[in-house]
Amino acid sequence: MARMIVGVLRGGTSGEYNLSLKTGAAMLNALPEEKYDVRDILVDKTGLWHLRGSPATPARALAQVDVVLNALHGGVGEDGTVQRVIEQIGVPYAGARPVAAGLSLNKNRAREILAQAGIRVPRGVSFTPRNELNTADMAGLTFSQFGPPYIVKPALEGAGSGIRVAATVVDLPDAIGDVLDAFGSALVEEYVRGKEASVGVIDNFRNEELYVLPPAHVEREGMFLGREPHESGTMRHSVPSPFSYTQKLTLADTARRAHRALGMSHFSRSDLIVTPTAVYLLEVNAIPGLYPGATFPSMLEAVGSSVTEFLEHAIHLAMGR
Repeated sequence: MARMIVGVLRGGTSGEYNLSLKTGAAMLNALPEEKYDVRDILVDKTGLWHLRGSPATPARALAQVDVVLNALHGGVGEDGTVQRVIEQIGVPYAGARPVAAGLSLNKNRAREILAQAGIRVPRGVSFTPRNELNTADMAGLTFSQFGPPYIVKPALEGAGSGIRVAATVVDLPDAIGDVLDAFGSALVEEYVRGKEASVGVIDNFRNEELYVLPPAHVEREGMFLGREPHESGTMRHSVPSPFSYTQKLTLADTARRAHRALGMSHFSRSDLIVTPTAVYLLEVNAIPGLYPGATFPSMLEAVGSSVTEFLEHAIHLAMGR
């Protein structure tokens, strides 16, 4: 029996390039050689595709591929761009379709849709250079709506990318300016004090239409946020988590509803904050990290699954089986 040819896309143009390499490596290593002929397709930081170390057009790189696994965290990998390219070439792929991927990465639009679905999100204000306000005025406008501390993040980047923390309103103008200069847009959210959770959702897994993995409790030092903890291994998480039974039910329900509200396909991972009185959804990620130290593999292990089983299931979903 011929092996299925699986193309793994990794790298990319976003600031999450290194994380993408690691998630892609996890995919390459997890698929058994006796069943799959896995092709390592690198997208470099300029957006150029490479197959077997040589530059290639997307069509050439995917010419013999039966199905694509996308490990391109952030940027074109999660905003719908790569999904549209793959669809134009006509190769099945696992994960969110173009519109849903774009919605999940666009934090402003996602917040609107999630709020309309009755999902609690932190209060926030969005800015771009087109607002024609200086950063001090932006800070003042934010302060008039909610007080510090503040989280300032790009509106169109992946989880943890480009985040700044402003402990006071005095710190806020510089934080907004840094994010605007680097990314062209800034979303300022209230800093919700509570325990951070990560929850995975998988379509049609174990005879459930939307199977929710047990939540991981993400432990951070102070307000340290961003992708650096993933890369340095300083981010700790625990599964099973210390959340109460009721909190776990609320986390699962919120992640499931968010998955549906944004129209996600095959899988997603949500970041949430649990306070003594409520659960807040921070964002939904179209591509769960599978690199060492990521929460998704731990959640899989907690239910007796594995990255290998998850990827094989994702391939079956992509192939319509």
